[in-house]
Amino acid sequence: MAKKSPAKIKKLAAEAIRAAVVKREAKQEKSQLSINKSDVELDRYESLAEVWREMGLDAAARRALVADGLFELSDLRKVSLAAVKELDGMGPNAVRILVSELKKADLSFRK
Repeated sequence: MAKKSPAKIKKLAAEAIRAAVVKREAKQEKSQLSINKSDVELDRYESLAEVWREMGLDAAARRALVADGLFELSDLRKVSLAAVKELDGMGPNAVRILVSELKKADLSFRK
């Protein structure tokens, strides 16, 4: 193999440095984007779970309800008590709170 000239070596080194810079900038941009995306998702979750927080439900129960598409007390009319008990994160205290809040609002679970 022929020996590369000093000019060719310098050119290849400069190209490698430029490629590394572009790659690093893209990686930083991507990480910044994911941070912003997670902040937006967290803000959205916080706004959706506010009703459940006001009732005094713990975080696991709030996450389970929001993940299942239950955002308000009236949404619980769509599901049965057994289905709510089966949600991951729903403990006996959370179920007790939901049942009492439904009674206060004169609502009930689906039969």
